[in-house]
Amino acid sequence: MPVSEQQNTGRPDTPEKKHVDSEVNWPVFGTAAGIIVAFVLWAWLAPDSADTVINNVKDWISTNLGWFYVLTAGVVVVFVLVVAFRRTGNTKIGPDHSQPRFGLFTWSAMLFAAGIGVDLMFFGISGPATNYLTPPEGAAVSDEAARMAPLWTMFHYGIPGWAMYALMGMAFGLFAYRYHMPLSIRSALAPVFGRRIKGAPGHAVEIAASIGTAFGIAVSLGIGVVFINYGLSELFGVPTNTGIQVALICLSVFITILSTVSGVDKGIRRLSELNVWLAVVLMVWIVVMGRTGELLNALVQNIGDFVARFPSMMMNTFAYTDGETDYASQDWMSDWTLFFWAWWIAWAPFVGLFLARISRGRTIRQFVLGVLVIPFAFIAMWISIFGNAALGFFRDGDEEFLNTAVDTPESGFFLLLQQYPGATFAVALAVVTGLLFYVTSADSGSLVMANMTSKPSVEDSDGPPWLRIVWAVITGALTLVMLLIGGVYTLQSATVLIGLPFAFVMYLLMLSVWRVLEAEKHSLDSRELSRVGALMDRTGGAAPARQAWRRRLRRRMSFPSATDTERYLETVAAPAIEEVAEELTGLGLDVSCHRGTHPDYPISFVDLVVTFPGQDEFKYEAYPVACQVPNFAVNLNVDEDTYFTLEIFSATGSRGHDILGYTKEQVIADVLDAYDAHLEYMSLTGDRGTPTGDTQVPAPDLWIDDDEDTERNEE
Repeated sequence: MPVSEQQNTGRPDTPEKKHVDSEVNWPVFGTAAGIIVAFVLWAWLAPDSADTVINNVKDWISTNLGWFYVLTAGVVVVFVLVVAFRRTGNTKIGPDHSQPRFGLFTWSAMLFAAGIGVDLMFFGISGPATNYLTPPEGAAVSDEAARMAPLWTMFHYGIPGWAMYALMGMAFGLFAYRYHMPLSIRSALAPVFGRRIKGAPGHAVEIAASIGTAFGIAVSLGIGVVFINYGLSELFGVPTNTGIQVALICLSVFITILSTVSGVDKGIRRLSELNVWLAVVLMVWIVVMGRTGELLNALVQNIGDFVARFPSMMMNTFAYTDGETDYASQDWMSDWTLFFWAWWIAWAPFVGLFLARISRGRTIRQFVLGVLVIPFAFIAMWISIFGNAALGFFRDGDEEFLNTAVDTPESGFFLLLQQYPGATFAVALAVVTGLLFYVTSADSGSLVMANMTSKPSVEDSDGPPWLRIVWAVITGALTLVMLLIGGVYTLQSATVLIGLPFAFVMYLLMLSVWRVLEAEKHSLDSRELSRVGALMDRTGGAAPARQAWRRRLRRRMSFPSATDTERYLETVAAPAIEEVAEELTGLGLDVSCHRGTHPDYPISFVDLVVTFPGQDEFKYEAYPVACQVPNFAVNLNVDEDTYFTLEIFSATGSRGHDILGYTKEQVIADVLDAYDAHLEYMSLTGDRGTPTGDTQVPAPDLWIDDDEDTERNEE
């Protein structure tokens, strides 16, 4: 077992990095902020004109491009599942030797928390109520409408949206943690645009992502504002008007400024963890205090219905349905399905970044299945329990509750809580939970916006504090003007518009991820093609079989100390690798070979790199890794608790291959095995080049000025 993650992963993988402030990316920040500010001024000075234009454009998109949103969601779902279950699904989000930074339970809890927000409280009642009173197809307030009401809300919060998050998180994680590129969207598009991603194409993508994310945050803040305002009115008689909503928006900006200048971010993160548990308490309260048996029966049937009907729901554009209510099917799809798909797309960079950071070291298959299943499992329970609890009252004839939940969606959650014992306590808990979700979204939203409009770095870095404050003010102003000109409905309409450009980016991301995974497949193929030669060389060619197996057994039962490892490196491994490097240099190749020292132990390492124009470099690094001596070794006279392996690292990490104990000839043969595999890999990729396009510059210097590049290389 490794002594520590740092020691186990070695120098090529150092997940814990110092946080530093990044430089502002002025073309991205200036353009994105300028467009949003111009929109805010237009909506403020000419609200009627803005409202008319937004809704007219939304109607045009819904009529002419609704199919595109539906198709995109379906394609993304199929894509992430295909990627997960392909052979390359075992590719790690990080180097080959990396291990998950968080255990399964902690990781699941983080995914679980990512699936909860104030909007889930907002739509958990209003969604099923609308689907029951004005269903997209079939008769209103019928048994079938009641059966489908929670399913449609589960669908809108379910697999398609989380597939979009999985795609974005996968792209972020692969390029940042496996290919050592900056943690940004433009890095993920390098296989498509190559070096051009450093210029206008990269700026355009990040501008689109920044604008989309800002509107996505504004939607969440707007929903939170009206939800909390209504809750405060129920508790304290506070009026539901613009003045209170302005005060709440100012509160979100103030909290962001406070956390930025005082460094209380960790405290806010702790609050975000607390509100998850408060949300669980509310759900358990409804189950225990309500019709427990009926709610659990409905939950089981909802799950079965969802699994059975999901494929047809996924691609349903209601092309043959006019609707049997005044609320036509196409209008329903525009207000619900298209809005949610656009909203998910707008939030994808935000959540994808978080998912990538917590999933380093996991395979793509683990990542995709975890993201698709774990958050949705909780969301399905939430919507089924709260939605069916409300439907019980609707079907019992409480028409006032039903109509109010549809016409004033922010009221539904609180009206439901009032039907149960301890209503005042439950409503107060809901207000506190919603408020915590609200301020957390505002604070983290400004942080992400600052990061997205700063220069990317291979270090985990944040945008400067002043930029974070600027974005808090801009998104607050955007939320305010959208509420003033039409409320939540206008926010929804604007999201459908803004999500459209970034939907095309989703296709580019799929192409990019597919290309790098094809390269990973070629890498696997190349290693298999060279396997026969490798097996012969590792036994030393014509060495007697008796010596080979006995030497192998001695290696397996030895636990070298730091002194033993250093002696072996100096006398056998390093000279062998350097001899191969000298020969490759003589053949005219661009070769670099150097020795270094382990940061924690007095042991050397040796690193051989061969650079090929337009292709991935060949890397063979023999690096000492500290491990704990296993329990079964107590009878083998091992004096120390730590022993060392000499693992071989390629450009994408270590697969646990240990050469300590090889003869010099075997080490040379192992280098040649790896080199042959790399040549096979380059032959298979052909003129397609490297997984990261033709961006053949060191990853840390990918987007810095030439002068800075020179200084860093000299260092």
